[in-house]
Amino acid sequence: MNSPVLSIDYDNKVVTAEVDGKEHKESYEKLIFATGSTPILPPIEGVEIVKGNREFKATLENVQFVKLYQNAEEVIKKLEDKSKHLERIAVVGGGYIGVELAEAFERLGKEVVLVDIVDTVLNGYYDKDFTQMMAKNLEDHNIRLALGQTVKAIQGDGKVERLVTDKETFDVDMVVLAVGFRPNTALADGKIELFRNGAFLVDKKQETSIPGVYAVGDCATVYDNARKDTSYIALASNAVRTGIVGAYNACGHELEGIGVQGSNGISIYGLHMVSTGLTLEKAKAAGYNAVETGFNDLQKPEFIKHDNHEVAIKIVYDQDSREILGAQMVSRDAAISMGIHMFSLAIQEHVTIEKLALTDLFFLPHFNKPYNYITMAALTAK
Repeated sequence: MNSPVLSIDYDNKVVTAEVDGKEHKESYEKLIFATGSTPILPPIEGVEIVKGNREFKATLENVQFVKLYQNAEEVIKKLEDKSKHLERIAVVGGGYIGVELAEAFERLGKEVVLVDIVDTVLNGYYDKDFTQMMAKNLEDHNIRLALGQTVKAIQGDGKVERLVTDKETFDVDMVVLAVGFRPNTALADGKIELFRNGAFLVDKKQETSIPGVYAVGDCATVYDNARKDTSYIALASNAVRTGIVGAYNACGHELEGIGVQGSNGISIYGLHMVSTGLTLEKAKAAGYNAVETGFNDLQKPEFIKHDNHEVAIKIVYDQDSREILGAQMVSRDAAISMGIHMFSLAIQEHVTIEKLALTDLFFLPHFNKPYNYITMAALTAK
């Protein structure tokens, strides 16, 4: 630990690292990259990283990144220090991390503004009719949304005082940057083939273009079953599975990954959202003749009066092959999370919308309806 790798000699299979302040060389037979990702540093005036710092520490006080445990720990300590008077917080980035941070800060009693360049939150995970539900949920809990705005500068005399966008200026005490991550592949050194976004390009055994060198997790590509192509999906669930595959093969036990669907979920102020595969927008962009079918209903029969919440579901499928490409669900009932696993498997196994409509789904009024929202969405597909 705490020993940064300086270089790798792939021809002679030697890793050079700095250990206790001294250069140390270690030979290898097989090598696995699990270098993860690094936060994107946007071109914002006033945002710079302290030179030589490996924990993404900014030069302007109270500009925070949240990639590492140490980053989160620093934010918590600052917020607990009442002498710092950190009451107004801007979160830049409306993805999962940004939205979760906005909720956390508001629950601590802070005044929060969430800023993103696109005109909605959770862009890319859900289609806009679903993301608008989350946007309203945030606004209902006093989080100011500044969407469709580009951050131009973070200003202050030694510490954060204001955030400037192309449309507004916000007086704030802290700015948390959560605009995304890029794969950490600097050690490729031009010798390993990379994906278009800079990730290590790997096969289904997690092996790179150099035999015996593997890559797993956020630094590597995955096979996307919805796209039927190589892609980049940085999720902890993918890191776990690619880690298993990479370790098996590095140890001489041949194993191929079966691909992923990018299954994910979020829960903010009791509003639960889950999705897998492609949104309608992404499916069309990928070249599919994609359409959607949806249904809104209660989770359980109407005679159950307590803990019976409405569920909205959307299924994306290809009109030509009829194969399911993606699904999205939203409800105040956390039980919907189990349903997304079925859709993940459906995408992996190329299940058609017609087959889903007749799939044997159990019924018990404590849980669901005989004609449940999944069945009904499939039955009403074009």
